Amino acid sequence: MSLLEAKAMSTLTNSTPTTTSVFNKGDFAVEFIKVAETSNSCSSSPPKPLLIATPTVKGSYAVVLFLHGFYLRNYFYKDLLHHISSHGIILVAPQLYEYVSPSGTEEIDSAAKVTNWLQEGLQPKLPENVRADLTKLALAGHSRGGKAAFALALGKVETSLSLKFSVLLGIDPVAGLNKYCRTKPHILTYSPRSFDLSIPVTVIGTGLGSQQKNCLSPPCAPEGLNHEEFFNECKPPCAYFVAKDYGHMDMLDDNPPGAIGELSSCLCKNGTGPRDPMRRSVGGIVVAYLRAYLEADDKDLAAIVGDPSLAPVTLEPVEFVPANKSS
Repeated sequence: MSLLEAKAMSTLTNSTPTTTSVFNKGDFAVEFIKVAETSNSCSSSPPKPLLIATPTVKGSYAVVLFLHGFYLRNYFYKDLLHHISSHGIILVAPQLYEYVSPSGTEEIDSAAKVTNWLQEGLQPKLPENVRADLTKLALAGHSRGGKAAFALALGKVETSLSLKFSVLLGIDPVAGLNKYCRTKPHILTYSPRSFDLSIPVTVIGTGLGSQQKNCLSPPCAPEGLNHEEFFNECKPPCAYFVAKDYGHMDMLDDNPPGAIGELSSCLCKNGTGPRDPMRRSVGGIVVAYLRAYLEADDKDLAAIVGDPSLAPVTLEPVEFVPANKSS
């Protein structure tokens, strides 16, 4: 067990704070920056259009590459991205495709190219006096984007990466419609602790994602291909949080615009309450996990694991597996 994990587990066995600020907006003002893809070879142009959420206060900040879900738009996540960024984190959310979904392999390769662009291209796009610390680089994704994030971290990509990820976060990751219709590359092995990953991982799932909204729509996060199996295949250190009463799209903004936004709200079973508590819960867990493993500040993660009722939504189950525990 590392010193950090030993400290975290010690905290869990002692008193934990009754509140934790990660579930509220942070103190940093946030700016959204759109960066267009261009057809020329200019190094300052990203390989895909980007939405960047960044603090505006002078400082050096960790960076998260955030991959959107199937057919979704990066701006559907603005409230979630804003919450995370307000705690002092830069998020880069590429639009990996528009109306024609590529193969899973092509999608992951696009994410790899965006990753490589960060080294030279990100800093000039940021506000003055804001510095991206790419030694603290995390990878996150939702739904199919969550599966793509796992695949990228596992090296299932043709493009060689010039940067290393330090943390992986899967937000209700999904690997396909069913076991016979999975997105490529196939990364699930159905063997416990089989992912060949050496970085900390957290998986955030939804309790309603595996349920059908109606008899005509399949589950958006079917059993055997969802958060439960992804966590089952993670090696320690890893953590697992399930928002019991919320659905697969409930971390998106309220009423995402356009036809795709309307579809995102009607195809998946959703929770009956407002989405804001879900976004704050997901954002808070992400911030707490990044602080624990990028900043060696584990008090928020320890508090949430020790007392899940601190979150705005019901988290059940919650698991934290330190690095020295193999099962």
